[in-house]
Amino acid sequence: MTPSATTTSSASNDDWTDTTIELSGRSAPGPWWIEGVDGVHSVGCLLEPGGTLVVGSARGWVDLCIEDRSVSSRHCRLEGTRDGVLVSDLGSTNGVYCGSGRVDRVLLADGGAVALGRTTVLVSAPNNEDARPDWRPVPGLVGDSAPMRRLAVEIHRAARLRGAVLIQGESGTGKDLVARALHQLSGRPGDYVPINVGAIPEGLVDAELFGHARGAFTGAVAARIGAFEQANRGTLFLDEVADLSPAGQVRLLRVVEDGQVRAVGTVQATPVDVRIVSASCVSLLERIEVGHFRNDLYHRLSTFEIHLPPLRDRRGDVPVLTRALLERYREELGPRHLAPRAMLALLAHDWPGNVRELASVLYRAAARTDGIEIDLAHLDLGVTAVCNRATMVSPTMAVRAVAQHGGNTSAAARSLGIPRSTLRGWLARGRPGPG
Repeated sequence: MTPSATTTSSASNDDWTDTTIELSGRSAPGPWWIEGVDGVHSVGCLLEPGGTLVVGSARGWVDLCIEDRSVSSRHCRLEGTRDGVLVSDLGSTNGVYCGSGRVDRVLLADGGAVALGRTTVLVSAPNNEDARPDWRPVPGLVGDSAPMRRLAVEIHRAARLRGAVLIQGESGTGKDLVARALHQLSGRPGDYVPINVGAIPEGLVDAELFGHARGAFTGAVAARIGAFEQANRGTLFLDEVADLSPAGQVRLLRVVEDGQVRAVGTVQATPVDVRIVSASCVSLLERIEVGHFRNDLYHRLSTFEIHLPPLRDRRGDVPVLTRALLERYREELGPRHLAPRAMLALLAHDWPGNVRELASVLYRAAARTDGIEIDLAHLDLGVTAVCNRATMVSPTMAVRAVAQHGGNTSAAARSLGIPRSTLRGWLARGRPGPG
């Protein structure tokens, strides 16, 4: 989304002198979707090849009107050229910012962003989609980028059907939010029951999922219904289903196939009507390949598969996500907003921890400042969660990487994009790392 600079006049983070920047990238024939976002409002239009549009706050005098008092009446001009979108400052009061400084002109060859006052103007790379296809938002999800619109269509399509749904995506992408949205949109009258199967001790899997009779085992002082019965006529969300033990997978498959549960300590079967939504941040197909997950259970759980986009593939949602998260922290930390260069830094980051990492970065930044403006100095983008590339690494891939590098775990970890300590821990346990 943010291209690299090939030539630029000197402008450090503390020396905000006017510069001209040319950004390189593959040739972009257009058209381009131009969108101004301040975290609450969004306005956009198409820019055709050879066309121009003026961005500013003077309604009726500009092509793209931004409701932002820090934006000049005629702030900048965008031109669609054969090499990309050329953004030129029109003598604005607060300037145009890109990368590390204020610029007179900047060529966005493969999409990107510039900051105008409190507003971020996003230039979407060319694609074959309509600029704004019809779509319906999903409760609990924030963002209207092209990947999120496609996700919304998938969720609405699957919500009212009875088939099981498997949600796959990196850690921090919101699998639990999608599961809850599927239930809310389903119209099912029963409860939504989430359970993290990876956190259940092996000896208690049956009791947690299927319930138990009084005295069925030590500590069972009273009868208790399990998650399946709690979710009867509703939705059961099985998070981290890849971590379910082989024995647990067998028992889950039996219930999925016959629609009946037997509580621990009883022989009577109870019919249940449950819509199962499961989630995993590791590849179940990789798990099947190495014999750690049952192929028949996978097909039972994946009537519909929904893959969540990582945040780096929907950077256009960063401004509105930022505003939503800062609003969430408002009661505790007070009102906060981002300075232009801080927003550009967020847009340039790869977000290995996805929305969860963004939330953590913003919370720390909001806590660090005594004022209402979060500047670049308040952001800590160097400390992140374990790289989510690791969440798709299977045991066989880890072992293979070590063998390919002659037993050198440091080289193997670098090739997989994970910390050496993480790789060693996985090899010792014989299982993939956390998601």
